[in-house]
Amino acid sequence: MILDHYSLAILRELQRDARQTVQQIAERVGLSTTPCWKRIKDMEAAGVITGYSALVDRGRVGLGLLVLAEVNLSQHSADTVHAFERAVQATPAIVRCLSTTGQADYVLSVLAPDIAAYEQILHTELFRLPGVTHVRSSIVLKEVKADVRLPVPAQPPEPAPAPRRRRRAADGG
Repeated sequence: MILDHYSLAILRELQRDARQTVQQIAERVGLSTTPCWKRIKDMEAAGVITGYSALVDRGRVGLGLLVLAEVNLSQHSADTVHAFERAVQATPAIVRCLSTTGQADYVLSVLAPDIAAYEQILHTELFRLPGVTHVRSSIVLKEVKADVRLPVPAQPPEPAPAPRRRRRAADGG
């Protein structure tokens, strides 16, 4: 799907406040309501927009501790990796899982009420994930920035130039 400047503006508006009406979004991006609604539906169908949710203050719901856990696996076979990733998906305390390069195979973001609860999660869940050989935990002291909005550009990127065809000597070049 090719996103023009109107579609990008709609995405920025939805990230700013997804509770707006289509009419409000249309007014902000300079479209009428029907084309705006159609663009939103097209972006949903194409998987550009993957869902809508509310942002919740984790501290106010009793999840005051954020831990970054670096995890190493015993082996990297397809079976071990799939089993690990399925288990991560099924563990509610793990809210983010990134497969990485460097010293750790994965970096997990884990939420817990406090350090005692994290210790419990570590022993009953993280150490028991399939293939895990090592977990290195870093306690987050302060979230300096925690923006979930993507930095959607104002203008679509310029299309890449077509590759120039090299002329062969037989072509006279």
